[in-house]
Amino acid sequence: MSSIFGALRRRVLTPSESETKLEKRGFHRKSPEAQEQLERIGRTFLEGYGYAVEAGSAAEAEEMLETVPRAYRGFAYEGAGMGAVVHDALPGHRGRLEGLLAGRGRHHVYMVYVGIGWAMARLPKVLWPDVRRTDPLLRWLILDGYGFHQAYFHTDRYVRTPHVRPPFSWAGGPDEYSARVIDQGIGRALWFVGGTDADVVADLIAAYPAHRRGDLYAGAGLAATYAGAADEEELRRFAERAGEHRLPLAQGSAFAAEARRKAGTTIAHTHLATKVLCGTTPERAAQVCIDRMPAAGGRDGVPAYEIWRREIASEIFSLSSSQKGADL
Repeated sequence: MSSIFGALRRRVLTPSESETKLEKRGFHRKSPEAQEQLERIGRTFLEGYGYAVEAGSAAEAEEMLETVPRAYRGFAYEGAGMGAVVHDALPGHRGRLEGLLAGRGRHHVYMVYVGIGWAMARLPKVLWPDVRRTDPLLRWLILDGYGFHQAYFHTDRYVRTPHVRPPFSWAGGPDEYSARVIDQGIGRALWFVGGTDADVVADLIAAYPAHRRGDLYAGAGLAATYAGAADEEELRRFAERAGEHRLPLAQGSAFAAEARRKAGTTIAHTHLATKVLCGTTPERAAQVCIDRMPAAGGRDGVPAYEIWRREIASEIFSLSSSQKGADL
């Protein structure tokens, strides 16, 4: 069981639940149902964060995380990723993140890596984990989490002034590409900022410079598939608004399908979203991600992560085109 000190760590370090309220954040409220979905995701994230900070061990945190309803468990592990890094940054504390990933957290590895980025957004740079020890391919997801956090909590700077791009530098890769992955996290946050309203989110993306919109749509596609709260008509309208950015939108959706497949948390909305955004099933979209996963490194100066994304988008396009031809 967690100790008194663990409970104190949780009480002191856990962000306030009020920070997840759409009204508090000034986000668009489409409907009571969409609002409740997004706020429940926020509560679940904080729940997972608290488990990782409070527990006496990674195994104990895992036991608590596994009690979260399956549809929301990934969000809890995302919060736990943040909590584990914050825990390990405290004097005399270490091993929580490593233990989390060695246990059942490995099934939620994508979400845990995103959570690391949340922690980096909150901690002084001197307390950031050594990202050079993380998976060379998946470490880019850390920046997805960082970008999401910044757009979610610093919305004026990252969303409402879209022509301003705050500088960022880290040890995980080149600054130029880092900015692009941060944009993918910002795009994921825009699904929340826009309250899952397809037109509001598309309008938010349209306000950014044209060269950033593909990455923003990739992030939004991931959120639209993983977080949900949009019906088939809304998803189709969102895909139409994406226009020339349909491929990165589909790539983001496929990433979400793979994250849920790996964790065993695929739900009905996953099927709906991948049908609309990828033109295929979540199982097939996830398999494309697995099949196209490259070895560490890059090619011609292009990071392996970006090569992965491009090849996923290309394969999803081929699958969707084949399916359309078969339906004629």
